[in-house]
Amino acid sequence: MEDQKARPKIVIADDNAQNVELLEAYLGDVDCDIRTARDGEETLQVVEEFKPDLLLLDVMMPRLSGFEVCRKLRSNPETKDLLVLMVTALNEAADFERGVQAGTDDFLTKPVNKVELLCRIRSLLRVRHLENQLERTLAYLAEFETASRATEGS
Repeated sequence: MEDQKARPKIVIADDNAQNVELLEAYLGDVDCDIRTARDGEETLQVVEEFKPDLLLLDVMMPRLSGFEVCRKLRSNPETKDLLVLMVTALNEAADFERGVQAGTDDFLTKPVNKVELLCRIRSLLRVRHLENQLERTLAYLAEFETASRATEGS
């Protein structure tokens, strides 16, 4: 069974070094491992290698936008369930709609509020933990049911 105390892995994808530094500083209060990426292509590479639990994804980045990155992640069976929190300066309803269509799990508008960021991260990671716990419980119950049927048939 997986180590339930494993530290969450978070990728910060933003082409602005100051934004990355700010998010890293805010995440100082979260017991996690962090990697960064500076553009869309690098983000896909870091996600593939690091296998994070959560991606903090800027929308306006070079090479591939956050929308394009999110669509690619959702279309890949290996990354389709990755939690994606778009962190963006865009705040129009159409931008949020594009993010939802691309497959984001949540949005945060820049400038980022530390308390709001940490609440959303903890909430998303808690949901992921509960999903994993449910999957393990269902697998255990399926094994138990199979074993029960095998002993009934003997």
